[in-house]
Formats: sequence, C-alpha cells, structure tokens
Amino acid sequence: MITKAVIPAAGLGTRFLPATKAIPKEMLPVVDKPALQYVVEEAVAAALDDVLVIIGRNKNAISNHFDAVPELEHTLSTKNDAVKLEHVQRSSTLADVHFVRQGEPRGLGHAVLRARRHVGHEPFAVLLGDDLIGEGEGLLSRMIAVAEQRSTSVIALMEVPAEQIHLYGCAAVEPTADADVVRVTGLVEKPDAETAPSLYAVIGRYVLQPAVFDVLEDTPPGKGGEIQLTDALQVIAAEGDEEVAGGVYGVVFSGARYDTGDKVDYVKAILQLASARDDLGPALRPWIREFAASL
Repeated sequence: MITKAVIPAAGLGTRFLPATKAIPKEMLPVVDKPALQYVVEEAVAAALDDVLVIIGRNKNAISNHFDAVPELEHTLSTKNDAVKLEHVQRSSTLADVHFVRQGEPRGLGHAVLRARRHVGHEPFAVLLGDDLIGEGEGLLSRMIAVAEQRSTSVIALMEVPAEQIHLYGCAAVEPTADADVVRVTGLVEKPDAETAPSLYAVIGRYVLQPAVFDVLEDTPPGKGGEIQLTDALQVIAAEGDEEVAGGVYGVVFSGARYDTGDKVDYVKAILQLASARDDLGPALRPWIREFAASL
C-alpha cells in the first residue's frame, strides 16, 4: 500500500510579494486555513498518513503550524471554546508530518529527490501546494488505485484551453480501456500552443514509483536551469522504459481545482470555498451577486 506523501514547499513565493517576504506562500490563508493544510488534509483523505514536507530557509512557520501549541490550547480550554480548540488541534494531529530542508532551490525534481531517504523503496505521492483539489473529488485515491493496479507512475492531467497550455507541463497520450486513464508517451515542459502534443496539462498531483529517484539523479538541469520532474518522467515514459520503471499513466481530471499560485485564482479560490460553506455562504453569496451586478 502507498502510505507516504511528499509536499514540496521550499519555493520563494515571489509572485505574492510583499506578503511572502516574511510569511511562506504555503501559509497564506484560504478563508481560515493555510493553503498547505488543505493539501495535507487531501493526503490524509487518501489514506496517506506519513507526510514529508520539503522546506527551505525562513519556513519555520510551516513546521510550527503542524506542531502543538500548549499555551494557546490551554487558554482555549480554560475559556471552554471547544470549537476553536478543535480547529487548533486538528493541524497537529492530522498526520505524522516530517520536514527536510531542500538547501538551494534547484527545481521540483531536486525537491522530490530530497525525499529519497525518507521514502526508501516504496511508491509515494507528490502533492504541490499551489494546487488545491476540491474536497471529495477523490482524485488522489483514484491515482493511487491506478498506480497499485498497474505498478506504474501516475500523473494528474486536466484539459486546458490552448492559450493556457504554455503555463504547464503537457502530455502526449494514448487511450486505454479505462475512460479516465491514458498512457503517457511523452512530456513537454511549458510548450507553445502550436507545438503542444495535446491540451492535457500536468497538474500538481503525482504517484511515483521509487525508480524515479535513479532517473532524477541523472537528470541534468532543464528549463530555467532547474532539475525538472517533467524531464525525469519523460525518460520513464519513453518507449521501452515500461519494463524498467513501469511507464507513466495519467488520470484525466475534470473536477474542482484551485490554482493558489496565481493571484486572481487565489482570490477565486477564497470566494468559491467560502461561498460553499454553511457558516459563510448564506451571508456571502448575496453580496457576491450584488457586487457582480454593480460592475
């Protein structure tokens, strides 16, 4: 069984400066929880209770959030504020959360490689903190099931408009007997629309076989001078490599996804998630309609 999740969280968050000058971008609130907590909760919902977070310098707020805070908990307990106490304690009891430093930021592939000692020789999941998947969508559980059934690496794919494909890794695919599963025959990092092999974008969920570590060790820096996970998966997906590392398959996802790495999508995520909540939605939805009508 796959039980381990790796969450890279060592980025500098430059798109959200100055907010991220002192606060890790993964700790920016989405309504009333840090974005990273949504990702850990998604991992736990898919039965991944061993979580490794790859952090960088000045990211101590992340480890603090997933630790107990006895003073605050005592204060809330004394005030009989059971609701807030439960919210505070949830993050420290969600999963067995570990941390490792990436050192210098050398790309997503390098961040994943830093998980090798913790993961060992087991398949594992990688969840990017910028992508929030709607609660109850079951994407990660489906990917794990495909990975276990086929003994393969699995990536999450989503069809995007042609004018957006240059923002993503892009997959060349072949259909399989399962309507939502494709075989990945090639991967290209952020191609132009004219040269993209498809409109299937790689979004921030992966279930990887441990053989990916050996491939990453030999992967030279690619786009941006960084070690790209896409480049390593391209090697595994290449014709003939299925016998070595199981190949790469994709689960095509069409559910709710929020890109909190983009400022506009970050605001959209807050509005959408807040308006869907029972405690906030009834007051927020009429205001949104009124505000939209005034534009």
